[in-house]
Amino acid sequence: MPDLPLIAWIAVAAVLGLVVGSFLNVVILRLPKRLEAQWRREARDILELESEEALLPPGVVREPSHCPHCKHSLGVGDNIPVLSWLFLRGRCRYCRTPISIQYPFVELLTAVLSAIIVWKLGPTWAALAGLFFTWVLVAASGIDMRTQLLPDQLTLPTLWVGLLLSLIPVFVEPKAAILGAAIGYMSLWSVYWLFKLLTGKEGMGFGDFKLLAVMGAWMGPGALLPIILLSSLVGALIGGTMIALRKHGREIPMPFGPFIAMAGWIWFIAGPYLWQAYMSFTGMG
Repeated sequence: MPDLPLIAWIAVAAVLGLVVGSFLNVVILRLPKRLEAQWRREARDILELESEEALLPPGVVREPSHCPHCKHSLGVGDNIPVLSWLFLRGRCRYCRTPISIQYPFVELLTAVLSAIIVWKLGPTWAALAGLFFTWVLVAASGIDMRTQLLPDQLTLPTLWVGLLLSLIPVFVEPKAAILGAAIGYMSLWSVYWLFKLLTGKEGMGFGDFKLLAVMGAWMGPGALLPIILLSSLVGALIGGTMIALRKHGREIPMPFGPFIAMAGWIWFIAGPYLWQAYMSFTGMG
């Protein structure tokens, strides 16, 4: 890689994060609709029902960006990350419909997280892998928050990438990656079935098992317990706050995937420091 100061690489990562964040908004909004339409078609084929003539929703890559309300195609000036939203004051240029705050939020979040990855790992191949890991977590979290789905199209490739990286190895050895993936999946799988047997209800989705398996493949089995504990703590704090502010009803299920993703990313960046802080706090360090 070119010999540039670290601050320059961090700036490049932030700008790249803005651009990728714009694409992740498309993934978050379009992928679930596309999958649901495909599932309906497949279900009708299996049941031997007459096929629907309705067109599939826009794809993630090929179809150009457009206003979801008036369907007007967006120009280059309407697609500049963050700046276009600010310049247009959060409204569509053509129909003046409000544009969700999600767009600039995801773009800024991806930029900040990308910059932190390069700051932590430097201009290395490990940082490139870390950027991929980060972007998938942002997209998966956004989709889960909106639809309570964690698509296999995101979790499974990331799981396999983590396992393949262990062959080099980049973050963990192959044995740790394989054990981490298996234990991550089976731990939540066991909790799911125990909860269902005791209550008759489903406490989480199968996508959560796969997402924790991703964490195990990338960071090894030693990261799983801290990630589960941290995700539970973050989930309790955020969920309790939303319920207290009446932003979320007690009876409405809350997706757990974003909390796993958040805790996993934090541990990916700062796991050793958090562990050392915990050991020092408890007097064991």
